[in-house]
Amino acid sequence: MEFGYSVPSGDRGVETIRPRDFPSDMERVLAIATRAFPSVWVSDHLMFQAKYRWECWTLLTWLAARYPNTQLGTLVLCNSFRSPALLAKMAATLHTLSGGRLILGYGAGWHEEEYQAYGYDFPTPPTRVDMLEEGVQVIRALWTQTPANFAGRYYRVDNAFCEPRPDTCPTLMIGGSGEKHTLRVVARYADWWNDADLPPEMVGRKLAVLREHCQAEGRDYATLRKTLMLRVVIDRSHTTALHRAASLPYLNASALVGDASAIREQLKNLSEMGITLCQLVFTNFPETDDLRLFIDEVMSVIA
Repeated sequence: MEFGYSVPSGDRGVETIRPRDFPSDMERVLAIATRAFPSVWVSDHLMFQAKYRWECWTLLTWLAARYPNTQLGTLVLCNSFRSPALLAKMAATLHTLSGGRLILGYGAGWHEEEYQAYGYDFPTPPTRVDMLEEGVQVIRALWTQTPANFAGRYYRVDNAFCEPRPDTCPTLMIGGSGEKHTLRVVARYADWWNDADLPPEMVGRKLAVLREHCQAEGRDYATLRKTLMLRVVIDRSHTTALHRAASLPYLNASALVGDASAIREQLKNLSEMGITLCQLVFTNFPETDDLRLFIDEVMSVIA
C-alpha cells in the first residue's frame, strides 16, 4: 500500500487552522511530509466548514514549483467550477511543466452551499454525473486529439487545440460512490477510483458494485486502481487516540484511529479489500507528532 499526504487548503473541521500563521504552518508540515510521502493532494472547495479556504488549482501550482520531486493530485476537482475544456488545458500545462507529475482527481461536485454562494447552478445529482461524464470525454479529447471535437448535451468543443499536449496523459482519477451512475462512469473512463471517509463495510460494498460495472463495460477490474481518502488520529497511547477522536465533531467511523499497531491492522484490512493508495488527513495539524509517528511506525512497516 502507498500513501499520500492531503494538505489542508483551509479549515476542514478536524485540524487547527490559524489564518495568520497558516502559510508558515503549511510549509513547516510539508517539509516533513514531502520527504516521506510520494504525493500531495489538494481538495477543491471554495468555502467549507469555517469558510477559510485557498483555491485548489492555485495552491497546486505553487506546490508544483515548491516541491519538484512530489506527485501532485486533486482530491477531487468539482466539474462545475471550471469548464472541462479549460480544465484540460490547465492540466496539460501543469503536467508538462511539472515533468508529468499530475494526477487529475475529478468529480461531479456536491456541496450546494458553495454553488449558491458563488453563483453556480446546482443541478440534480443525475444531471451533475451526466455533466461529469461529458466533461471526461472533453478532457480526453483535448489530451489526445489535435484539434479536438466533441458535441454533447452540456459541452462542446470545435476544432480546439490543447498544445502542448502532454507526452503522456495525466492519470485520471474519478471520485464518488453513487452506485447506479457514478461508479459506471468510473468503470468506463477512469484510471483510478477514489472516495472519502468510507467505513470498511461500505468500501467492500462499493468495490463489489464497481467490479460489476467493470464487467458490464468489458473493463478489467484489476486495471482500475482503488484509492481512499481517510482521516488519521494516531498516538503512542491507543486510549489517548480514542479520546482525541471522540472530541472531533467531523470525524466518523471511517477514520483510522489508535496507536501504530491498530492503524497498521486497519490498513491491512483495507489492503486486503484492494485499496492500494490512501490519501491521509492528519487531524493534529499544525502539530507534527502524529505525522512523524505514522511515518516512523506505520509507513516504514507496510508501505
